[in-house]
Amino acid sequence: MIRLEHLNLVVKDLNATLKFYQAAFPHWKVRGGGKSNWYGHPRKWIHFGDDYNYLSFNDSGTDENRKLKEYQIGLAHFAFVTTDIKGVIQRLQDINISPSVAYEKDEFRGSVYFVDPDGYEIEFVQYYSDQPQERNRYDN
Repeated sequence: MIRLEHLNLVVKDLNATLKFYQAAFPHWKVRGGGKSNWYGHPRKWIHFGDDYNYLSFNDSGTDENRKLKEYQIGLAHFAFVTTDIKGVIQRLQDINISPSVAYEKDEFRGSVYFVDPDGYEIEFVQYYSDQPQERNRYDN
């Protein structure tokens, strides 16, 4: 078995990033952190998550993230499954973050996209079926 344990994201401001993700994941916590040197550049880092999954944030990011509406190579988005999509939406709106792609729902799933302070787009999806053929929609 293989499973995704963490994503490691370079960010500009740990506090702004943490505010966004704490709103989305109120059950996660800062697991730890420290200081390191990345190819001659000092940085601070934190691990934010639970005992099994986390996001690693590393500060001192420079420049801008890829343009989401264009076609540069790079990360397009990453997604999390939730059992309370409306709660996620409300918590992010409570800190003045609006969806980048509005909430869409059908009988088997609902999804919404947000962009974090560093330009990473995150999808949140809630499934209303346990049947893979209903949850997953493909053209072929």
